[in-house]
Amino acid sequence: MGKLAFIFPGQGSQTVGMGKELAETDAKAASIFQQADERLGLSLSTIIFEGPQQTLTLTYNAQPALLTTSIALFEKVKEAGLTPDYVAGHSLGEYTALVAAGAMSFTDAVYAVRKRGEFMEEAVPAGEGTMAAVLGMEANELAAITKQITEEGKPVQLANLNCPGQIVISGAKEGVERAAQLAKEKGAKRVIPLEVSGPFHSSLMKPAAEKLANVLNEVAIHDANVPVIANVTAKPMTEKEMIQTLLIEQLYSPVRWEESVRTMIEFGVDTFVEIGPGKVLSGLVKKIHRDVRVYAVNDTASFEATIAALKGE
Repeated sequence: MGKLAFIFPGQGSQTVGMGKELAETDAKAASIFQQADERLGLSLSTIIFEGPQQTLTLTYNAQPALLTTSIALFEKVKEAGLTPDYVAGHSLGEYTALVAAGAMSFTDAVYAVRKRGEFMEEAVPAGEGTMAAVLGMEANELAAITKQITEEGKPVQLANLNCPGQIVISGAKEGVERAAQLAKEKGAKRVIPLEVSGPFHSSLMKPAAEKLANVLNEVAIHDANVPVIANVTAKPMTEKEMIQTLLIEQLYSPVRWEESVRTMIEFGVDTFVEIGPGKVLSGLVKKIHRDVRVYAVNDTASFEATIAALKGE
């Protein structure tokens, strides 16, 4: 039997009502939503369960909301006796992975990502930065384009290397638009502008990273019990000092998701369980490697089906 990895989604997977049924039927899940409300001093659970979507999607709400819902689902998976060999999360999901690995307490993480969202919103005035997904282009070709435009004074860089042929670029609005245009001229299949409130994972996030460093000094970070594959390096991290350093760098560095998945496969992972709302990461994993098994636990029904499949082996 191969190894098992838990993976946790990032921003964009949020939907109004996520985790509601779970919180209504599972006392432990209900207490996680309650802990989040208490730690943040606001009713995050109301925003998650009732919306509106526009309010939930605000970066500083979406990040703690996804973390909370994902951890409520994770606790259920943990109670069923499943233990991962590796964990990883996409951007914000890295904090969920760190909670799952015992490197941060849930309440510290929910506070940290709320602050992270606030700092990301503040770093660049609304409308000045953006992101776009570029489909059907090699990373090195796209990197050459973004480098050229950045040198012309319009910062733009690779932000998410998600799977073969899907790379997100991020930066100043003008830089992203110019890079999108050049990418299409040089053979990219499609460029899709993303509905985001800022240029995440770009150099424009450095002011947010400085503020985040102060917050991470306030919370307790421990050595991880399970290796966490870091977004920044696509390599395992377990030491608390490295975790703290890489969380700060993560804000302005690319998310090396495709590499992270390949790293886990090299280490013998043949089964991935995505825990949290949506199935975005499940789709990416299948595009990276067709021969691994991928399950998504995003509600009670999918939890039961996944546990039955994994325990039936």
